[in-house]
Amino acid sequence: MAATNGSKYQTIVRPLQYRDIDAIASLCQQVTIPDPAVKLQIEHLLKQMSRWYAPFQFLNIIPTPSLTDRALLVAECEQQVRGAISVSPFNRTRSTWHVEWVSIDRQSATPEEVTGKSDIGSQLLRYCFEHIVDASTWVLEVDVNDSSSLALYRQNGFQPLAHMTYWEIAPELLQELAQREPDLPNLLPVRNTDAQLIYQLDTVSMPPLLRQVFDRQVHDFKHNIVQTMVGKVRQWLQQKQSFSNYVFETQRKAAIGYYHLSLNTDRYQTGNEEYRTHQAELTVHPAYTWLYPELMAQLARSCQYLPSQPLQLVSADYQPEREEYFHQIGAVRVKHSLLMSRSVWHKLREAKHLSLENLQIAEMLQSLQPSRQPLPNRIEKNDPEDLS
Repeated sequence: MAATNGSKYQTIVRPLQYRDIDAIASLCQQVTIPDPAVKLQIEHLLKQMSRWYAPFQFLNIIPTPSLTDRALLVAECEQQVRGAISVSPFNRTRSTWHVEWVSIDRQSATPEEVTGKSDIGSQLLRYCFEHIVDASTWVLEVDVNDSSSLALYRQNGFQPLAHMTYWEIAPELLQELAQREPDLPNLLPVRNTDAQLIYQLDTVSMPPLLRQVFDRQVHDFKHNIVQTMVGKVRQWLQQKQSFSNYVFETQRKAAIGYYHLSLNTDRYQTGNEEYRTHQAELTVHPAYTWLYPELMAQLARSCQYLPSQPLQLVSADYQPEREEYFHQIGAVRVKHSLLMSRSVWHKLREAKHLSLENLQIAEMLQSLQPSRQPLPNRIEKNDPEDLS
């Protein structure tokens, strides 16, 4: 289903087609995507679509089927791609959706299509807000130095949630951390039966506002057999290894620490700016901050048998202990981004104004109307002598 803006430019928002793959790849390179995992997924998806649908180039006007839950939409004007957007569900219930990136071709777009009334970025966002009815909340992450994207998101109702800092640990520092023996007697691998423990740890490790926005449930931390097998094949093709472990507290019967480590087996080339690093996702209970040195030593030991590559992690401004620890060990800040959200209640501004004065209350509540005019009646006071 396509949408137009009703102006003389006739900008059409439609799903991705095969003929748009090259233009989308170019737009993806122009925009700054803070999360490296999202950028790699987008690049891999475009390469996969280009490889699979190349023999059927005569079908280039047919929309490409969605290989994942990710939705790629294109803004077309005068048969030219002027912009694109990528969105995906953030949780299993699909109540929260993630705006991965929005890009505009500023070379071919007119000034009105960039910042004027025919703003292409706003048209793409509003198309998603109107047509993805499952979403009650939208989240995104934007680089703090990307002023144009920040202005676009603020204009469309996004509000800041947290500041995110990406840290990079050099290979030399990883070797130094690996020399320490971690004190983790109850380090266990994560299975589907442990989803309740990981969910409780994820819930307690973030402020209530983020917990409400993310809206994660227990089944968000479970994986079925098909997903596991597809993930293993994809890791083998991409030369990656990944595993997840958690620290179990026996007295409280709860998980107090968790990490997911994605190792890249490709050799690190210092001359290539697009090198791939090891990626780690870390969650620590706020009452057990002493786990940071132990878990970092465990992560460093897992990386020491692979080619020397840096390790990248992220911290939020509501995790001061983590940022202080990374600063203490000598980690380097490589990126700084802003996590933003938009509630579905912003749709009230986009809806047609409805006033209570326009409602016909008398016609709607006929059964509650008096059948005749009330007659005046004199209230007689009782004589005190009659009561005696």
